[in-house]
Amino acid sequence: MRSLAPLLLTLVLGACAGRQQPDEPSLAPRAAERIDPRVPVPDTSIELPASVDVRARLDRLLADVRNAQGGADAAISAAESAAARAGARSGEAWVQAQQLLSAAIAARYPITRALGDVDALATDAVQQRGGLVPADLANVRAAAAQAAAIDERQAERIAAVQARLR
Repeated sequence: MRSLAPLLLTLVLGACAGRQQPDEPSLAPRAAERIDPRVPVPDTSIELPASVDVRARLDRLLADVRNAQGGADAAISAAESAAARAGARSGEAWVQAQQLLSAAIAARYPITRALGDVDALATDAVQQRGGLVPADLANVRAAAAQAAAIDERQAERIAAVQARLR
């Protein structure tokens, strides 16, 4: 009987091993697992040209900024002059300066809207196309920087008028 035990054990274990079914995935390494993650992947998007549509939209937005800049600067200058003449708080000259300040802030709306539109253009490109090519990204950044520089200068002037009228 002792001689049958190893034979019986071999038969039972052999029956459990079975063959691999064709619909089961292999545990062998996949091709992607053989790639060394330390090897840099070349960025081929650098070679892609800038989008004509993106450039045209940025040019329109910057034109809007430049068109609004003159009017906004004039309105800010008027508010600055009125603030310099403003007397006591709630006096006639002070109220007039406040009104001109409000008009100056309103005159800046096209500039602040264009700044938001530049950001929206980039966001839309990311959502619709999965991103911007590097040339488009550089154009968006340059346009945003130009508009932001104008906006910041005007915001500083308005903040000075507001401080003067407090």
